[in-house]
Amino acid sequence: MAIVQAVANVFKQELLKGNHDFDGGATYKISLYTSSATLGAATANYAATSSDNQVANGNGYTTAGNALQNPTVVLSGTVAYADFDNISWTNASFSAAGGLMYRSDASAPTNNAVAVLSFGGTFTATNGTFTIQFPTAGGGSEILRLT
Repeated sequence: MAIVQAVANVFKQELLKGNHDFDGGATYKISLYTSSATLGAATANYAATSSDNQVANGNGYTTAGNALQNPTVVLSGTVAYADFDNISWTNASFSAAGGLMYRSDASAPTNNAVAVLSFGGTFTATNGTFTIQFPTAGGGSEILRLT
């Protein structure tokens, strides 16, 4: 089992259909997973099941994850990218090895995967704050970047 960082194939297809709006028109979330999860480009959607190896509900984590805040879409020269605020879980006592960004609002394509994040190892918070720090916008390593 592995978590492989990738933009989801379904997102690429849905993007060309005009089904995503990162500039305030849709809600996106990120859910967290243990190292036992299998996630990658073929991951099609978020589905809370007992066997998906999502971080367990409780201890500072809520099943389905947290909403991404303050999305912005920027065009810099010939590169477009989406950026978000860093996201944190407070009073956290859990471990995670990756995350799944997905669309979570009531409009289609509800729960479709956007991107898989691999943390490069398992990170643990013990009675503290678990934070995902997104790359600096415009720095060339954005999570969602079209060149």
